[in-house]
Amino acid sequence: MAREMACRKCKFVTTGKVCPACKSSDLTPDWNGIVLVVDPTNSQISKTLGIKQKGKYAIKVT
Repeated sequence: MAREMACRKCKFVTTGKVCPACKSSDLTPDWNGIVLVVDPTNSQISKTLGIKQKGKYAIKVT
């Protein structure tokens, strides 16, 4: 199973080598917590965190 990595730029969690959300390759395996965004237009959490695309996001990325 591929290791999940979090993007340092937008915190999107992915198993690829490039972030599908912002196209950054600055990924790290060092992250904690998960936010799952299903409907970013109606989600207060996504508005607070500045998330505009549905998906899996890390809460803390180091």
